Amino acid sequence: MLDVSTFATQRLTDGRAALLLAAGFGAGVFNGVAGGGTLISFPALLALGYPALTANMSSTVGIWPGYLGSVAGFRPEIADQRRHLRVLAPLTVLGAVVGAALLLTTPSHAFSRIAPWLVLFASLLFVLRPLLAKGLARLGHADGQVHRPILFVGMFLAAVYGGYFGAAMGVIMLAVLGLALPDTLARSNGLRALLSVLANGVAALVFVVHGALPWAAVGALALGCLVGGYAGAVLARRLPVPVMRVVIVCIGLATGIRLLVG
Repeated sequence: MLDVSTFATQRLTDGRAALLLAAGFGAGVFNGVAGGGTLISFPALLALGYPALTANMSSTVGIWPGYLGSVAGFRPEIADQRRHLRVLAPLTVLGAVVGAALLLTTPSHAFSRIAPWLVLFASLLFVLRPLLAKGLARLGHADGQVHRPILFVGMFLAAVYGGYFGAAMGVIMLAVLGLALPDTLARSNGLRALLSVLANGVAALVFVVHGALPWAAVGALALGCLVGGYAGAVLARRLPVPVMRVVIVCIGLATGIRLLVG
């Protein structure tokens, strides 16, 4: 493993930079098409020798630019949801700050033990996402009411998880919104996209302020993810999402198992 004290100033070789650019591009594409980009960027950082805690923070900061494309794609579904945003945005910000703070107070060796289970949990949620989407589409809200306890508590906890780790946070948010709001899946997905960007952005800001990140690696991820996010928005209508989903899940499972046995 690399010495933590060397991360912030460490220069990247051409090969390492190329790997991170490719990982960022892949994370951006997958987030634009099906989600799950963290399960690409996080293993790439681990493969380069970064400890799990540093890799998680760097991944959060590095892939955030790629989320902006998904928000742009959901503009029609987001435009008239200001009432929900006024309530949920503060909860999301607070939850993300709590999650990021918990991460920063977690010892590196402890997070290294937790990380494989988080990766496997995120991979499982990603596997179940199609079933979840179908179930939420069939879910009726005959009373037409907002189930506020589920909405407020669920979104706060989802944001805490997102600030702490982030992978599959969008799946959790979509489940909460689908259960709590009498709305279509498309509109819930649009609201989820915006709140995901907010939660990841807040967590990324906390990690940037904290500092001690491998900025060269973060920059390479961010550049690749920015391009990949745009490409993902274009490719979302053309590529077979199930194939990409299988690739992401395989990477996530392999990473989780490798961390457990390593």
